[in-house]
Amino acid sequence: MGLPDRMKAVRITAPGGPEVLKPSAEPLPQLKPGEVLVKVAAAGVNGPDLMQRKGLYPAPAGASDLPGLEVAGEVVALGSEVKRWKTGDLVAALANGGGYAEYCAVDARHCLPVPKGVALRDAGGLPETFFTVWSNVFMGARLAAGETFLVHGGAGGIGTTAIQLGKVFGAKVIATDSPAERCALCRDLGADRVVDYKQEDFVEVVRQEGGANVILDIVGGPNIEKNFKAASHDCRIIQLAFAAGSKVDVNLMPIMLKRLTYTGSTLRTRPDAYKARIAQELEEKVWPHIESGRIRVVTRQTFPLAAAASAHALMESAQHTGKIVLLVGGA
Repeated sequence: MGLPDRMKAVRITAPGGPEVLKPSAEPLPQLKPGEVLVKVAAAGVNGPDLMQRKGLYPAPAGASDLPGLEVAGEVVALGSEVKRWKTGDLVAALANGGGYAEYCAVDARHCLPVPKGVALRDAGGLPETFFTVWSNVFMGARLAAGETFLVHGGAGGIGTTAIQLGKVFGAKVIATDSPAERCALCRDLGADRVVDYKQEDFVEVVRQEGGANVILDIVGGPNIEKNFKAASHDCRIIQLAFAAGSKVDVNLMPIMLKRLTYTGSTLRTRPDAYKARIAQELEEKVWPHIESGRIRVVTRQTFPLAAAASAHALMESAQHTGKIVLLVGGA
């Protein structure tokens, strides 16, 4: 049975709120050399999707303008130069866009086998956070066993991934979140100490633990200066989002006095070869821990593809924990 000419998808009709996401019919993606076509079973919802919907994070040149940066499903067609994959393989893949659709073209090097024991619906929420946390925290900041790792927003998609990766590779993990139910999830995932930031000052808690060696922050705003205070000497601070704002009046002196490294990144604009390297390291070093059950996939809510607007509204409410996933077909 051949592939259809058109597919169901969700398109951003104009910059704005969740209501601008509308179901649409789109032509099937045309494969470039080195790409595979994935029949999407599930697609993860991520912060960059929300930014793109608002008009703040346009797709890079040559990428699909449909939202969606991670998918899981079946390989149904191969571009030229693809060697590893064959039709019928089940993969979880990082995409440059186009995930909110029945079919998505992805770089074959950015595909990973669906880990044994992980359902397709859960695999759809794997790539984006694992690529992001691994590249920033382990490849970039070089978090090492025995170091103290401070994770802000521990119950979210990035946070649940970061807590588990930190623990499985031997770090002492301190997580912040609120309210109590979100803090409980952080503890359940292995955090050594959880701070309800509305009840306690995380700076004092972290200082009592000797200071943080690596800090992962998605909050920004007032957290920026507080992170400098919570940091130990030679701490590496990673800024991945600014939920509380990116413009602050801050004293930068601690960067010099404590020899701090303060950095940030976006994954989508990284070179394809770099993302391929992340995929290789994940498959070698992280996938075995998922297959053994030491790292859990935390999917908290699913929506049908056509209800992508509801998924975005939930994510913006900050009431979700773990990953939000769109179910497209067969998941």
